[in-house]
Order: sequence, then C-alpha cells, then structure tokens
Amino acid sequence: MQHLKIGILQFNQAWENKSLNYKNIRKLIDTEVEIDLLLLPEMFHTGFSMNIDHAEPMKNSNGINFLKALSRELNCAIYTSLIIKEKGNIYNRGVFIDPNEKIHVYDKRKTFGLAGEDKTYSSGKGPTIIDYKGWKITLQICYDLRFPELCANRLGKDRQPEFDVILYIANWPEKRIKHWSTLLKARAIENQAYVVACNRVGVDYNDINYVGGSCIINAMGEIISKESNKEEFIVYDIHKSNLNDTRNQLPFLKDR
Repeated sequence: MQHLKIGILQFNQAWENKSLNYKNIRKLIDTEVEIDLLLLPEMFHTGFSMNIDHAEPMKNSNGINFLKALSRELNCAIYTSLIIKEKGNIYNRGVFIDPNEKIHVYDKRKTFGLAGEDKTYSSGKGPTIIDYKGWKITLQICYDLRFPELCANRLGKDRQPEFDVILYIANWPEKRIKHWSTLLKARAIENQAYVVACNRVGVDYNDINYVGGSCIINAMGEIISKESNKEEFIVYDIHKSNLNDTRNQLPFLKDR
C-alpha cells in the first residue's frame, strides 16, 4: 500500500475514569472518515497515572477489549498505551491492535523519573517494529522521544531501512512543548522517516497543563498535518513515494 491514512485523536483525558474516556473517544472520532490507523494518547483511559490499582492483565483487560471493538468498528489499527500487569511487573505498555485483533506490544523503555514512573513501572527491554499494510512502523512512548538511540534507523541486509514511520503517543506538558516539537522533527530528519505524534490536551489531576501539538512530520522535518491545541480529530495521508524520493535524493542512512 503506497499511502496510509492516519487519524490522531487529541483529547482531554478524564483522570482515572475509564468509562468516561471510552465515551469521549467515541464522541470525538468522526466515524464517517475512513482511516487505516488511529493514535490515542499515552495511558489512553486513565491519564498519566502512577496508580497501579488501575493495572489490568492482558488476557482480561477492559481497555484491550474496548480497543479491539473500536478497531473492528473503524476497520483500522489502533496504537496507544495502558497500564498492564504481567508476571509480577507493571508496565506502561503500548499496544498496536489491528482489525483482526492481532496485538503487537511495546513496553516503554525510558520511564519518566521526574514523575516517579521509574519507581512504579518496569522498563521495556527492546524495540518493536511491525509491518502494517506495507509500512514498517516502530513504536515509541512519550519520554522515549528524548533518547535518539532508541529508534536509530539503519539499512538491513536487504539494504532497505528498518522502518518507515515512528509512532509517538504521549502526555507531554505545555512547559516543555518546545522540546516536544523540536525533538519530533529531529527524529524524523535523522531517521529519514515519517513521525506521527499524538499528545493530549487539558489539565490533569496534578494541575499539569497540556496543549496538544499532535502532528505528522515528513522525513525533511516539516510538519505536514494540521496543528491544534484543542480537542480535535486530525486526519492526514502519508505517501510512500514522497518518503522514497527523500531517501533517494539524500541517501544518508547508508553512512550510519
């Protein structure tokens, strides 16, 4: 598939209120628009909480069941994260769910020390790169963005880049929003890949303010989607031909 239509739902997450977040997600998504992939913010149905009472097992997760149902209804894949407990550990776990209910997982590798996430959640051990509709996609979560080594694109044995798209889901505060936009552009440029980023808006339980900044960035570091600081469902197409043109004109990955 040479293009991918992506929906980014930037919304004000209700603090630790799963049912209200389910309701808000359904209310804000334009179901008349056909998309291939939907992004929801980090910890989509609780907000960025350290309350592990909200942890769910993968096999009996309300959140996973909601995402599966939504994926089927929209006939698209969904990427977001939620609090998962597994084998005595608690993870901020990214889940990529396709309409056939196949799940790829990515556990956040860089837990955010300033919020005590490092004391609450176990860190992931490695990357997750998936193949979806002919696109190679790597999964990331919020604080991972500050560490370029976590998503260093390279040419594989077939001399093709390991991935085409980086997905970031986040609860990234207004006070560091300039870092967010700058780092997202850097990740796109250095990896010659599209970056798709989903952040939340609103004020959370800890009085931290969020102003969105969700966007899609091309391999030249240019924001190509609509930018917004309010609740909004942002939809944009990305094209493999545009990505290939950039890589052919500027073949920098071969020197990494």
